[in-house]
Amino acid sequence: MNPSPLSRRDFFSLAGSAALAVPAARLLAADGERPALKPTSTGSTQPFVPASGPSGYKPVITPNGATLPWKIVDGVKVFHLIPEPVTHEFAPGLVAECWGYNGRVHGPTIEAIEGDRVRIYVTNRLAAPTTVHWHGVLLPSGMDGVGGVSQKAIQPGETFKYEFTLRQHGTLMYHSHHDEMTQMQLGMMGLFIIHPKQPTQPPPDRDYAIMLSEWKIEVGARRPDPNEMTDFNVFTMNGRSFPGTQALVAKKGDRVRIRLGNLSTMSHHAIHLHGYYFKVVATDGGEIPVAGQWPETTVHMPTGSTRTIEFVADEPGDWVMHCHMLHHVMTQMGHNFGNLIGIDETGLNQAIRPLVPGYMTMGATGMGDMGDMGMAVPPNSLPMVGGPGQYDYITMGGMFTILKVREELPADGSEPEWYKSPPGTLAEPAPEADLKRDGIAFAAATAKLEARGKKPLELCDPAAPAGNASPLLRQPTARVKIALQ
Repeated sequence: MNPSPLSRRDFFSLAGSAALAVPAARLLAADGERPALKPTSTGSTQPFVPASGPSGYKPVITPNGATLPWKIVDGVKVFHLIPEPVTHEFAPGLVAECWGYNGRVHGPTIEAIEGDRVRIYVTNRLAAPTTVHWHGVLLPSGMDGVGGVSQKAIQPGETFKYEFTLRQHGTLMYHSHHDEMTQMQLGMMGLFIIHPKQPTQPPPDRDYAIMLSEWKIEVGARRPDPNEMTDFNVFTMNGRSFPGTQALVAKKGDRVRIRLGNLSTMSHHAIHLHGYYFKVVATDGGEIPVAGQWPETTVHMPTGSTRTIEFVADEPGDWVMHCHMLHHVMTQMGHNFGNLIGIDETGLNQAIRPLVPGYMTMGATGMGDMGDMGMAVPPNSLPMVGGPGQYDYITMGGMFTILKVREELPADGSEPEWYKSPPGTLAEPAPEADLKRDGIAFAAATAKLEARGKKPLELCDPAAPAGNASPLLRQPTARVKIALQ
């Protein structure tokens, strides 16, 4: 019998597999090449100072990242950027084969001063052509770095030279602009910080830089999928997911600047900071005049943009900063299981385990207890994992970090321990005397029921007269009883 004819989809699927085979083999051969130079991380409480010495500005701190070294040659600031394969850890338990710069994902932060003449050599150690686009930088067209438009692509093994004078200051970015979907989704991006030549105010005490991005990494896979267009499942700050993200630290009274860049493939992000409001002081288009700045607790980050926020760290504590698009504080979350919220799972585990050994029903009360269950997970995966906190397990991961503000910081530059709230400033179980004083009788009754293993279906104050609402129900005419299940 003759074989069935190939469908159009089958043809392109097979053609794509064949086309990828040769580059994949070349990539494996190149994976062993690593640059000797890996700049020091700048995540400590001590400001990072480039090896070349002071340069008239306070360098930024890139948590979990590094600053690209430079040298002066005949008055020109010279950098060397190396696109190459990188084995990258997103968080403990999740490692993938990515593409980055100078042995890092994301690439090291480039810093310079407005008016500098910069010369950036780019040596391609990938198995594929590439370019570098200087995102938001004002420069000649031939230096813009778009393959096929403003330059030839940089072939494997070639070194290209970019050279231009910096005509602006601000928080900008760089990334591949050749086969963008593949190369950027594999990690080829970084921050480009240009400090003002004549600043209008003193530099901040803490100047942080964070790149936001998203990835698709199948559970157990060793390489991100650059063909994904919608269903991303790993969300990062400077290429790391919580609990792999370094905390931001500040001393009480410090003026803190946080520069945020978003080169996610498809998603915008809503970055929310607890405990403070801040001013949005700049975009990638430049500084916002004081009269035009506005207060926020959440800054919207469109893809392809930067925003700079500032505030005074005047309240000690551990304050979380995270994306408020809630899928973005999960990692490798599944989407194909049913909604079990509210079901009575009594006896279900015992009934199913003879058929499926080790089965455990999950999701009847939400997903908050999954991270600390201690369940085995597939190799090289980070499903639904947050991290241990001071009081309980933290049920967020992904695009999440912590701002630690203290009266004094450790002298050695290390990250402070968890904040110890002074007496009277910590939310705790309410004393029975307080409940009685304030007429919260139902709370004590509910606690006793739960201690006996009963589940209150509806909660109210049984002593309340008709027409008075329980604060939990917020129904002005409701009068219900505690029912036992």
